[in-house]
Amino acid sequence: MAVSVASLTSSLSSLSFSSQVSYKSNCLSFRRPRLISVSHVAKVSPLVVSATVASPEGVETADLTKYVKSRLPGGFAAQTIFGTGRRKSAIARVVLQEGTGKVIINYRDAKEYLQGNPLWLQYVKVPLVTLGYEGSYDVFVKAHGGGLSGQAQAISLGIARALLKVSEDHRTPLRKEGLLTRDSRVVERKKAGLKKARKAPQFSKR
Repeated sequence: MAVSVASLTSSLSSLSFSSQVSYKSNCLSFRRPRLISVSHVAKVSPLVVSATVASPEGVETADLTKYVKSRLPGGFAAQTIFGTGRRKSAIARVVLQEGTGKVIINYRDAKEYLQGNPLWLQYVKVPLVTLGYEGSYDVFVKAHGGGLSGQAQAISLGIARALLKVSEDHRTPLRKEGLLTRDSRVVERKKAGLKKARKAPQFSKR
């Protein structure tokens, strides 16, 4: 046992320990990936669309304006077959000329101007249909004031009055249909203290 301990101590003394400590950190380093440049990328050019849309209404209005001025030299007041109609607050000056039955209101086609309303179009055509002249005269109208309903009825009265200048014999059939009567009904004015012309606010006793 003594031999073994002595051999152990001699072996331990022969060992030499180095006091140098390495401070080199064991870090993992990663390489950055190289950027891949793709030179064969298809370049998409932006699509530019330029379209010019012609406004048919503007062109048509300009053509109708020239047409009316060519048909009415000197303006509306210089024509012979002329009539003025009124309804509510609308006033219509009407000129009749021999033609094919065109109706032009404020340099626009009657169907377009009256928004295709069949009742308003009927107001305009009733005097001509009554006498059978729906395809014999062209109607040129300048209307202002009120709404389209009042203007349509004012045009009807203006056409009926213009037809009297064509022949006085037209008075009887037009009068029979009530087309020569000026409808004098207008909107009643609002009164002070009331909500409308006659509608009063709700009564409260207390």
